[in-house]
Formats: sequence, structure tokens, C-alpha cells
Amino acid sequence: MNDRKKGFFWETVEGKIKPSPARQLLGWKLLDLDTDAGYIKVEFQARQEFLNPMGKVQGGLLSAMLDNTLGPLIAAKLEAGKFATTLELKTSFIKPADVGSLIGEGHIVGYGRSICFTEGELKDPEGNLIAKASATMLIVNYS
Repeated sequence: MNDRKKGFFWETVEGKIKPSPARQLLGWKLLDLDTDAGYIKVEFQARQEFLNPMGKVQGGLLSAMLDNTLGPLIAAKLEAGKFATTLELKTSFIKPADVGSLIGEGHIVGYGRSICFTEGELKDPEGNLIAKASATMLIVNYS
């Protein structure tokens, strides 16, 4: 990991502020980050409570995992007082997911002054593709 910066993302990663309830629910853990290359790798813990009636992780939670892969990727590049909010998230579900570890990887496709484009994948521990997503993020001020 590189590029230790100031801002909301880094304060959360360094334990200075509490992670969001969504990150806590999903069991979010940063594995790798290269802000210069526009790359992030995170781990999630899919829990029993995430299952649908078929015994697989519900698709909305897989989308939330991808959103919590791609949003932090942009947030890691931002200066203090800025936040990346999702304008659009398109998720394609490839394979059902089971309870346990899931790995999210994301890349920045385009990075402008206020709009960013990202793509990501969610895989199981064996490397099988579970879902893919593309997201458009808006950089906003927060206080």
C-alpha cells in the first residue's frame, strides 16, 4: 500500500474514526491499494444473514460490496473535505456466492475534477468471478 494521505478514507483505515455501519456490516478489510495506479483490493465477509431463500448471498449485498470497493478507491485519492458518492452503479451477477470471504478488486477508468469512472470485480477465495460492476462517482464537499 502506498500514498498515505489525509481525509475521511485514511482516517477510517488508520482507526482515527469509526468505519461506516455499511463497512462494518460487510466486514470490509483493505488488502492492497495503489492510488497512483488506480487500484484497490479489499476483503468482505459474507454472513449467514446475507443469504436469500436459495441459500446464496443476496444480489443487493454483492452490489453493496462492489460499491464499497469502488467508492473507497476514489476516496483514497481525495483531499480532506472531499467525498466520493455513487451516481450510478451497474452490477452484473455471474455466479452465486456462498457465506465466507469475498475479494473485491477495483480500477479507475477515468478521473476528472468532479466525476470519476470505475470498474470492479468480486471473486470467491478460489478466484471464481461472482459479479462485475461499473460505477460513476461524483466528488462532493463534506463537512
